[in-house]
Amino acid sequence: DFDPKGKTDNEIMHFCQSFMSELFRHIGQNTDIPAGDIGVGGREIGYLFGQYKRLKNEHTGAITGKGIQWGGSLIRPEATGYGAVYMAEDMMMTKNDSFEGKTVVISGSGNVAQYATQKVNELGGKVVTLSDSSGYIYDPDGISGEKWDYLMDLKNNRRGRIKEYAKEFGCKYHEGKRPWGTPCDVAIPSATQNEINGDDAKMLIKNGCHVVSEGANMPSTPEAVKVFENAKILYAPGKAANAGGVATSGLEMTQNFMGMSWDRIEVNKELRKIMTKIHEQCVEHGRIDDNYVDYVKGANIAGFMKVAIAMVDLGVV
Repeated sequence: DFDPKGKTDNEIMHFCQSFMSELFRHIGQNTDIPAGDIGVGGREIGYLFGQYKRLKNEHTGAITGKGIQWGGSLIRPEATGYGAVYMAEDMMMTKNDSFEGKTVVISGSGNVAQYATQKVNELGGKVVTLSDSSGYIYDPDGISGEKWDYLMDLKNNRRGRIKEYAKEFGCKYHEGKRPWGTPCDVAIPSATQNEINGDDAKMLIKNGCHVVSEGANMPSTPEAVKVFENAKILYAPGKAANAGGVATSGLEMTQNFMGMSWDRIEVNKELRKIMTKIHEQCVEHGRIDDNYVDYVKGANIAGFMKVAIAMVDLGVV
């Protein structure tokens, strides 16, 4: 087991190179394509791709999340966070609502949380929490402007802990706790699997939360999902809400194949279209009545239908 916490850049690099030396024969632009996740950001992708190039003597789209200077796509770091916010926005639009004036609780402080925060700010909402594995901060004035800039430097350059934000701006830091007891309109869990349990879900709803869009992979336990569904709030599971990251990896691959690099506006436009399409498919397959859409059911059926139709057409069944 390798814990990257406290490791030097050289130690991280050597691990990534050793890992790729075993992985490279199993991946490729026409087979399996790795991407970043928890603990694997731009630095790690660079080390992995550099070793892949050395071993294969080729520059292809075998990994996504690459740096802009060596085959990456604009908006790729932002994509998962942006996508989760776009999904929440589309859900709220079905109720003639928007992010304007909404209080938003976000967990995590990595790429997904950082850029979900940025997009919420752009849409007129106020993000009041962020977290890491040690605890969470509560800033009732909102995490925006110079505060967001400080967060980006803290996490991406200095690789510090979220409690340093609390010291810098004089807000509350809750050691060893999660932010789900904080009153809010919208929750975007963006940290890790099973971070919201049944009691957390009940607390969110009790404190006014009526929209949940999952930025992380399966951040809600089955008990929490049941609570959200029984309350009939707007709840988008990660398989739909955080698809923006994978979708933009696909856009990165497209650019690699074409030998082109799209600008931010073009990539973001394509991402927005993809998330709207995902929302439409969830509504199509998940509508229960005029007032409620079961987005879990909708996402499951939409995903199943896409695979099943392809299997039948290709003669697998």
